[in-house]
Amino acid sequence: MKRALVIRHVPVEGVAGFRAPIEAAGFEVDRVDVTDPGFPEIDIVAPDLVVMMGGPMGVYEIDRHPWIACQVRRLGERLAADRPTLGVCLGAQMMAAALGARVYPGGRQEVGFAPVTLNGQGASSPLRHLAELPMLHWHGDTFDLPEGAELLASTDLYAHQAFRRGPNILALQFHAEMGEDPRFHSWLEQWPDAIAAVGSSADELRAHHDAHGPNAVAAGRQMIAEWLTGLRV
Repeated sequence: MKRALVIRHVPVEGVAGFRAPIEAAGFEVDRVDVTDPGFPEIDIVAPDLVVMMGGPMGVYEIDRHPWIACQVRRLGERLAADRPTLGVCLGAQMMAAALGARVYPGGRQEVGFAPVTLNGQGASSPLRHLAELPMLHWHGDTFDLPEGAELLASTDLYAHQAFRRGPNILALQFHAEMGEDPRFHSWLEQWPDAIAAVGSSADELRAHHDAHGPNAVAAGRQMIAEWLTGLRV
Protein backbone atom coordinates (compact mmCIF):
# COMPACT_ATOMS: atom_id res chain seq x y z
CA MET A 1 0.00 0.00 0.00
CA LYS A 2 1.12 3.54 -0.74
CA ARG A 3 2.10 5.62 2.29
CA ALA A 4 1.00 9.17 3.03
CA LEU A 5 2.70 11.11 5.81
CA VAL A 6 0.80 14.00 7.41
CA ILE A 7 3.07 16.50 9.15
CA ARG A 8 1.21 18.32 11.90
CA HIS A 9 2.56 21.54 13.41
CA VAL A 10 -0.09 21.90 16.13
CA PRO A 11 -2.65 19.29 17.28
CA VAL A 12 -5.66 21.41 16.27
CA GLU A 13 -4.61 21.50 12.60
CA GLY A 14 -4.84 18.00 11.18
CA VAL A 15 -5.66 16.54 7.79
CA ALA A 16 -9.40 16.74 8.62
CA GLY A 17 -11.60 16.46 5.51
CA PHE A 18 -8.72 15.50 3.24
CA ARG A 19 -8.26 12.13 4.94
CA ALA A 20 -11.17 10.47 3.12
CA PRO A 21 -9.98 11.10 -0.46
CA ILE A 22 -6.38 10.26 0.46
CA GLU A 23 -7.44 6.90 1.89
CA ALA A 24 -9.83 6.30 -1.02
CA ALA A 25 -6.87 6.75 -3.38
CA GLY A 26 -5.15 3.81 -1.70
CA PHE A 27 -2.84 5.54 0.76
CA GLU A 28 -2.22 4.37 4.30
CA VAL A 29 -2.08 7.56 6.35
CA ASP A 30 0.59 8.08 9.01
CA ARG A 31 0.97 11.22 11.09
CA VAL A 32 3.88 12.90 12.81
CA ASP A 33 3.94 15.99 14.99
CA VAL A 34 6.90 18.32 14.68
CA THR A 35 7.20 18.11 18.48
CA ASP A 36 7.75 14.34 18.37
CA PRO A 37 11.33 13.53 19.48
CA GLY A 38 11.89 11.40 16.39
CA PHE A 39 10.69 13.99 13.87
CA PRO A 40 14.18 15.29 12.96
CA GLU A 41 15.22 11.77 11.93
CA ILE A 42 12.22 11.03 9.70
CA ASP A 43 12.94 10.77 6.00
CA ILE A 44 10.29 13.02 4.45
CA VAL A 45 11.48 12.29 0.91
CA ALA A 46 10.55 8.60 1.14
CA PRO A 47 6.72 8.66 1.58
CA ASP A 48 4.59 8.39 -1.55
CA LEU A 49 2.71 11.49 -0.43
CA VAL A 50 3.50 14.19 2.15
CA VAL A 51 0.79 16.52 3.45
CA MET A 52 1.93 19.48 5.57
CA MET A 53 -0.76 21.19 7.58
CA GLY A 54 -1.08 24.65 9.11
CA GLY A 55 0.04 26.30 12.32
CA PRO A 56 0.23 29.70 14.01
CA MET A 57 3.99 30.14 13.64
CA GLY A 58 5.68 31.98 10.79
CA VAL A 59 8.22 30.36 8.50
CA TYR A 60 10.57 33.24 9.36
CA GLU A 61 10.34 32.60 13.14
CA ILE A 62 13.34 30.30 13.20
CA ASP A 63 14.66 31.74 16.46
CA ARG A 64 11.44 30.72 18.24
CA HIS A 65 11.03 27.43 16.38
CA PRO A 66 14.44 25.99 15.40
CA TRP A 67 12.85 22.96 13.72
CA ILE A 68 11.54 25.18 10.90
CA ALA A 69 14.93 25.53 9.21
CA CYS A 70 15.47 21.78 9.28
CA GLN A 71 12.01 21.06 7.94
CA VAL A 72 12.30 23.57 5.10
CA ARG A 73 15.67 22.13 4.11
CA ARG A 74 14.37 18.57 4.04
CA LEU A 75 11.23 19.69 2.24
CA GLY A 76 13.44 21.29 -0.39
CA GLU A 77 15.03 17.90 -1.02
CA ARG A 78 11.60 16.35 -1.48
CA LEU A 79 10.43 19.06 -3.87
CA ALA A 80 13.69 18.85 -5.83
CA ALA A 81 12.88 15.16 -6.34
CA ASP A 82 9.33 16.14 -7.48
CA ARG A 83 7.74 13.85 -4.90
CA PRO A 84 3.95 14.34 -4.47
CA THR A 85 3.47 17.04 -1.85
CA LEU A 86 0.48 19.00 -0.59
CA GLY A 87 0.78 22.01 1.72
CA VAL A 88 -2.00 23.84 3.55
CA CYS A 89 -1.59 27.35 5.03
CA LEU A 90 1.72 27.16 6.93
CA GLY A 91 2.47 24.06 4.88
CA ALA A 92 2.01 26.07 1.68
CA GLN A 93 4.26 28.83 3.02
CA MET A 94 6.94 26.26 3.85
CA MET A 95 6.71 24.91 0.32
CA ALA A 96 7.19 28.42 -1.06
CA ALA A 97 10.23 28.91 1.19
CA ALA A 98 11.67 25.53 0.21
CA LEU A 99 11.35 26.60 -3.44
CA GLY A 100 13.34 29.75 -2.74
CA ALA A 101 10.53 32.30 -2.33
CA ARG A 102 10.17 34.89 0.41
CA VAL A 103 7.60 34.33 3.18
CA TYR A 104 6.63 37.34 5.27
CA PRO A 105 3.88 39.00 7.35
CA GLY A 106 1.15 40.31 5.08
CA GLY A 107 0.18 43.17 7.36
CA ARG A 108 -3.45 42.13 7.79
CA GLN A 109 -5.41 39.13 8.91
CA GLU A 110 -7.58 37.09 6.56
CA VAL A 111 -9.95 35.14 8.81
CA GLY A 112 -13.35 33.69 7.94
CA PHE A 113 -15.20 32.11 5.03
CA ALA A 114 -14.86 33.70 1.60
CA PRO A 115 -14.45 32.39 -1.97
CA VAL A 116 -11.16 32.26 -3.79
CA THR A 117 -10.95 33.67 -7.29
CA LEU A 118 -9.58 31.17 -9.78
CA ASN A 119 -7.54 32.39 -12.72
CA GLY A 120 -7.50 30.56 -16.05
CA GLN A 121 -5.01 27.98 -14.82
CA GLY A 122 -6.97 27.45 -11.62
CA ALA A 123 -10.25 27.00 -13.45
CA SER A 124 -8.74 24.15 -15.47
CA SER A 125 -7.10 22.56 -12.41
CA PRO A 126 -8.59 20.44 -9.61
CA LEU A 127 -9.38 23.73 -7.85
CA ARG A 128 -12.30 24.12 -10.28
CA HIS A 129 -14.42 22.24 -7.72
CA LEU A 130 -14.06 25.21 -5.35
CA ALA A 131 -15.39 27.85 -7.74
CA GLU A 132 -17.62 30.43 -6.01
CA LEU A 133 -17.76 28.46 -2.76
CA PRO A 134 -16.71 30.12 0.52
CA MET A 135 -13.53 28.54 1.92
CA LEU A 136 -12.06 29.02 5.38
CA HIS A 137 -9.17 31.47 5.61
CA TRP A 138 -7.05 31.92 8.74
CA HIS A 139 -3.69 33.59 8.22
CA GLY A 140 -1.76 36.83 8.27
CA ASP A 141 1.39 35.73 6.42
CA THR A 142 1.92 35.45 2.71
CA PHE A 143 4.63 34.53 0.21
CA ASP A 144 6.05 35.45 -3.17
CA LEU A 145 5.24 33.09 -5.99
CA PRO A 146 8.16 30.65 -6.34
CA GLU A 147 10.09 30.57 -9.59
CA GLY A 148 8.61 27.94 -11.90
CA ALA A 149 5.32 27.77 -9.98
CA GLU A 150 1.93 28.43 -11.52
CA LEU A 151 -0.52 30.67 -9.66
CA LEU A 152 -4.02 29.20 -9.45
CA ALA A 153 -6.10 31.39 -7.12
CA SER A 154 -6.27 34.74 -5.33
CA THR A 155 -8.47 36.80 -3.02
CA ASP A 156 -8.89 40.55 -2.72
CA LEU A 157 -6.63 40.57 0.35
CA TYR A 158 -3.92 38.17 -0.83
CA ALA A 159 -2.92 37.51 -4.43
CA HIS A 160 -1.15 34.22 -3.76
CA GLN A 161 -3.73 31.73 -2.49
CA ALA A 162 -2.70 28.59 -4.36
CA PHE A 163 0.05 27.42 -6.66
CA ARG A 164 1.26 24.26 -8.29
CA ARG A 165 4.45 23.10 -9.89
CA GLY A 166 3.63 20.36 -12.33
CA PRO A 167 1.16 17.66 -11.32
CA ASN A 168 2.89 16.62 -8.08
CA ILE A 169 3.28 19.87 -6.11
CA LEU A 170 0.20 21.71 -4.80
CA ALA A 171 0.10 24.50 -2.20
CA LEU A 172 -3.09 25.97 -0.71
CA GLN A 173 -3.08 29.04 1.54
CA PHE A 174 -6.71 28.47 2.56
CA HIS A 175 -8.34 25.58 4.43
CA ALA A 176 -10.51 23.50 2.10
CA GLU A 177 -10.14 20.63 4.57
CA MET A 178 -12.00 22.45 7.37
CA GLY A 179 -15.74 22.79 7.74
CA GLU A 180 -16.84 19.67 9.58
CA ASP A 181 -13.98 19.08 12.01
CA PRO A 182 -14.79 19.93 15.66
CA ARG A 183 -11.24 21.23 16.07
CA PHE A 184 -12.48 24.42 14.43
CA HIS A 185 -14.01 25.39 17.76
CA SER A 186 -10.56 25.13 19.32
CA TRP A 187 -9.31 27.64 16.75
CA LEU A 188 -11.96 30.08 17.98
CA GLU A 189 -10.79 29.61 21.56
CA GLN A 190 -7.05 29.73 20.89
CA TRP A 191 -6.81 32.70 18.52
CA PRO A 192 -9.38 35.34 19.56
CA ASP A 193 -7.03 38.17 18.58
CA ALA A 194 -7.15 37.10 14.94
CA ILE A 195 -10.94 37.13 15.03
CA ALA A 196 -11.04 40.57 16.62
CA ALA A 197 -8.55 41.89 14.05
CA VAL A 198 -11.08 41.33 11.24
CA GLY A 199 -14.01 42.73 13.21
CA SER A 200 -15.75 39.40 13.58
CA SER A 201 -16.76 37.26 16.56
CA ALA A 202 -16.63 33.60 17.54
CA ASP A 203 -20.41 33.38 17.26
CA GLU A 204 -20.38 34.82 13.75
CA LEU A 205 -17.66 32.42 12.62
CA ARG A 206 -19.53 29.46 14.14
CA ALA A 207 -22.61 30.44 12.15
CA HIS A 208 -20.57 30.73 8.95
CA HIS A 209 -18.90 27.40 9.70
CA ASP A 210 -22.29 25.72 10.03
CA ALA A 211 -23.61 27.39 6.86
CA HIS A 212 -20.61 26.98 4.56
CA GLY A 213 -18.47 24.22 6.08
CA PRO A 214 -20.13 21.09 4.64
CA ASN A 215 -20.09 22.40 1.06
CA ALA A 216 -16.51 23.61 1.44
CA VAL A 217 -15.31 20.22 2.66
CA ALA A 218 -17.23 18.34 -0.03
CA ALA A 219 -15.61 20.49 -2.71
CA GLY A 220 -12.22 20.17 -1.05
CA ARG A 221 -12.50 16.40 -1.13
CA GLN A 222 -13.35 16.46 -4.83
CA MET A 223 -10.36 18.71 -5.47
CA ILE A 224 -7.94 16.42 -3.64
CA ALA A 225 -9.38 13.27 -5.22
CA GLU A 226 -8.85 14.72 -8.70
CA TRP A 227 -5.36 15.97 -7.85
CA LEU A 228 -4.36 12.53 -6.56
CA THR A 229 -5.51 10.83 -9.77
CA GLY A 230 -3.22 13.12 -11.75
CA LEU A 231 -0.03 12.49 -9.80
CA ARG A 232 2.99 11.52 -11.88
CA VAL A 233 4.95 8.89 -9.98
